[in-house]
Amino acid sequence: MASKAGHDGTGHRARLRQKLADSGGDALHDHELIEYLLALAIPRRDTKPLAKALLREFGGIGALMTADWQAIARVPGMGDTSIAAIKIVHATLLRMLRNEVAEKPVLASWQALLDYLRADMAYLGVERVRVLHLNSRNMLIRDEHMGDGSIDQAAIYTREVIRRAIDLGSAALILVHNHPSGSPEPSRQDIEVTRQLVEAGRRLNISVHDHIIIGSHGHSSMRAKGLL
Repeated sequence: MASKAGHDGTGHRARLRQKLADSGGDALHDHELIEYLLALAIPRRDTKPLAKALLREFGGIGALMTADWQAIARVPGMGDTSIAAIKIVHATLLRMLRNEVAEKPVLASWQALLDYLRADMAYLGVERVRVLHLNSRNMLIRDEHMGDGSIDQAAIYTREVIRRAIDLGSAALILVHNHPSGSPEPSRQDIEVTRQLVEAGRRLNISVHDHIIIGSHGHSSMRAKGLL
């Protein structure tokens, strides 16, 4: 009989483990993935209710993985060890995706780039701006986080972006930011800032390959839309 002081979920966890071994991660529901992950960090507790509470709080597994440490800590039952389990999985995923981008010319591995950006930015609660600096062979030389803004706005300063490109010897840039609303459609301000950056870069022979907007509902490429 299980002790009142703990939770004996050995049988249930063994069934989850067997499903994972037999059929892979697709055989498990989102809450089961999080439940099993938390069970590794909190072995003597029924983690199913906690997993479901986390997914309700953040709206899904993607938003949970990208939530900041403090936000996850506000969910009752989540301590540093269990938060670290979630964050290390996300960090491992980003490392794997980032390595795929870094190993090839960016323009030749466009889908890998989009996968990386979506994993990192699609579910953020505030706007984040980053600039990808490329060399003359379109290899990534720096993925630079330029700053975070509010829920619907982050400042992009053309002079600062160009100055940094000069410092790094960048031959080309890709501007990236996210829309926490979920819609990746560019705003008038997004379009105007991009055109200013293109013009400033042209004077210094620095190409702006694209401005990508990431949202939970997809992504938008200004070049593909004919806005560059």
